[in-house]
Amino acid sequence: MDDRSRWTALIVLCTGMLMIVLDMTIVNVALPSIQVRLGFSQAGLAWVVNAYLIAFAGLLLLAGRLGDLAGRRNVFLAGLGVFTGASLLCGLAANQEMLIAARFLQGMGGALTSSVILGMIVTMFTDPHEQARAIGVFAFVASAGAAVGLLAGGILTEFLNWHWIFFVNLPIGAVTAIAALRVIKPDRGAGLRAGADVPGALMITGAMMLAVFTIVGPAAQQGWLAVRTLTLGACALVLFGGFLLRQRTARNPLMPLRIFSSRNVAGANLVQVLGTAGMFGMFFLGSLYLRQIFGYDPLQIGLAFLPVAVMMGTLSVRYTDRLVMRFGARATMFPGLGLIAAGLALFALAPAAGGGYLSHIFPVAMLVGTGAGLCFPALMSLAMSSATPQDAGLASGLVNTTAQIGGALGLAVLATVSSSRSNSLIAQHHPAAAALTEGYHLAFWIACGLVVVAAVLAAAVLRPQPGLASAAQPTPEPVLVAQAD
Repeated sequence: MDDRSRWTALIVLCTGMLMIVLDMTIVNVALPSIQVRLGFSQAGLAWVVNAYLIAFAGLLLLAGRLGDLAGRRNVFLAGLGVFTGASLLCGLAANQEMLIAARFLQGMGGALTSSVILGMIVTMFTDPHEQARAIGVFAFVASAGAAVGLLAGGILTEFLNWHWIFFVNLPIGAVTAIAALRVIKPDRGAGLRAGADVPGALMITGAMMLAVFTIVGPAAQQGWLAVRTLTLGACALVLFGGFLLRQRTARNPLMPLRIFSSRNVAGANLVQVLGTAGMFGMFFLGSLYLRQIFGYDPLQIGLAFLPVAVMMGTLSVRYTDRLVMRFGARATMFPGLGLIAAGLALFALAPAAGGGYLSHIFPVAMLVGTGAGLCFPALMSLAMSSATPQDAGLASGLVNTTAQIGGALGLAVLATVSSSRSNSLIAQHHPAAAALTEGYHLAFWIACGLVVVAAVLAAAVLRPQPGLASAAQPTPEPVLVAQAD
């Protein structure tokens, strides 16, 4: 594939990823409208987001492995078809059950589509500088797309209605599929006979679904130490333990544990779990905060978070790859985590009344956008640093899985904690606005703490890397051979 074809293919792949990432946050702006129209409770409303995230996170590893076995372009196209069809069902949903089921199906399509994209990128771009730049573009789409989704959701909800946040996916999905057939060359996988570990996929999917259900259900309604909460939580842990045992004993495991033999790969994925937990919580709860406390309409909410996308795009596409090449991914990542933590801490200090956008929200958006633009491309470079061409799909699926696990569990925990705190204060006859603000503040402080823990973990686990510009061209560290880091 020549140079122009590679970059054209990257645009197509990133368009598919953008559509999926947009859908994760475009819904946030429309949540109040969906809640009113379909009669959701506050706890039930979280499942409009969680149903998507759980299917997405639970199936990413299986989808990534299927890409290695059946061909990544085939899996990419299949995912586009499922995602686009499910978007139609979401837009037509007339009740809570139909919308949640369609969102789960959307998550399945999103997993198939996105799980193989990063794997295709690292196999198309083998030059270290080009690969760093391509990963930067992908990281921008995968991260800043969340902020763009808030703006798009605001425009569609304000001028049309919430159904159109799903209908807009239909033409985008169709055009992306046609373009993919033309510019992305077919690839041959290892063959389905190599096995895809369906039992393992069912275990990790079941563990994730049960864990989030426990958090947003019994934990929120009965308390964290209630018998039902502890019982369901223990069942989720048993399923997760069974998944790990299956990966040690299966002939063709879904996630061979040897992939974690590299400290940088394992550490980068752990850091991403914690980092995305804070980011997803900010977008979800931040949207509700601006709506309920500041009184913003959907379009204003989208515009409020637009600086996040602008800063992430500017850094990810033009500057972060150069910093990674010069100073190394680890050194580039730390300032980003610090800025994200600072932004979340500042959000936790926003007032219940009398606040202004320029004084309280704009600085948060700038700090978080700048931090994410530095942090997430570097994290993805580290997480893919040991991927061989044969296991690129698996490594790509793992990167996306840890991001979505962090997002799903983080969102569930933060939304539950925020709601519980607010309800407790309202029961004590505190004013509603003050009680809601206290709940949001607690969630933002916890999100800030998660990012700080991520930075501490990164300092302890990740190994320093020389800037690629000053180092010899590296030989990929094989995933298939256990290594001592």
